[in-house]
Amino acid sequence: MKSLFKLLYRFASSWTGTIIIVLILIFFVAQSFVIPSGSMKRTLLIGDFLFAKKYSYGIPTPHLPWLEIPVLPDFNDNGHLIDGPRPKRGEIVIFRKPQTPKIHFVKRCVAVGGDEIIYADKQLLIHFHEGDNYIQENYPPEKIQKLNGKLWVKNPYKESYRGISYNPESATSFEYLLVNDGGAMEPILVAELDAPIHNIAGGVNALYTKVPQDHFYMVGDNRDNSSDSRFWGPVAYRYIVGKPWAIYFSFEWRSYDLVLNGSDIYGNDKDHTDLRRVCGDIALDSQQCKKLWDKERFRVRWHRIGKSIDSISEGVPIP
Repeated sequence: MKSLFKLLYRFASSWTGTIIIVLILIFFVAQSFVIPSGSMKRTLLIGDFLFAKKYSYGIPTPHLPWLEIPVLPDFNDNGHLIDGPRPKRGEIVIFRKPQTPKIHFVKRCVAVGGDEIIYADKQLLIHFHEGDNYIQENYPPEKIQKLNGKLWVKNPYKESYRGISYNPESATSFEYLLVNDGGAMEPILVAELDAPIHNIAGGVNALYTKVPQDHFYMVGDNRDNSSDSRFWGPVAYRYIVGKPWAIYFSFEWRSYDLVLNGSDIYGNDKDHTDLRRVCGDIALDSQQCKKLWDKERFRVRWHRIGKSIDSISEGVPIP
């Protein structure tokens, strides 16, 4: 037995052994990710470095880190070596974007297979596939609305996860979806819905979709500034990677120009709210504000280090 331990110790101490052990941990146990955009702002911040549990939803097919090249075939044709539990409503999930699988996203799962979704300005309504009785048993009357003969729950997660907000700072708002043919949703008119009617396709006030089986509808908590399933559709189980676990480091790295203007059409890193926090009543597009932000840049957020994602998600949101 001692000789076996010595052999294992020698193997783990070697460069080859260290690399193999690290890869096994990354493939099957935990992997590091960094939040690159503001789509989860008030819950997760740009510059949060977090560990994700790779085994939360089964064991995904291993990929070489950074290169994102699969090291094994997809034996089960579902992106996983071993099937596992599926993401549940309300959980924050790490997944590969279906259109560009090498890119990882972090969003909240708001609906699962069979659920129906109506999205209007500042409103996300869900008809859960379990039916009207389930909705009445699990949600208070003030959260329930009858539309098209079915019961729908309005903004079902806002009370539980208070980081969810509607605060448009970019082009990913409801109006942007409407003028771009609804993104991955169907423009509709719902007569009973209290929402402005837009003069598009004869008049619409909402967008609709139904989630396919074994798919998951992912939406950012920063609802008006998130590129998510509303734009490119639900996420199949094959693209599910894991569940965020804890933040191990966090710092502010964004430049003044980035928080003022954003980096692309989606503008997920544009952040006038945070800029206003730093600059107060000073004009945001002024040299004085730029100097104040430059002092803020590269600040370590010590208060976030070591926090579990669940505690952050369910706690007091960031202003």
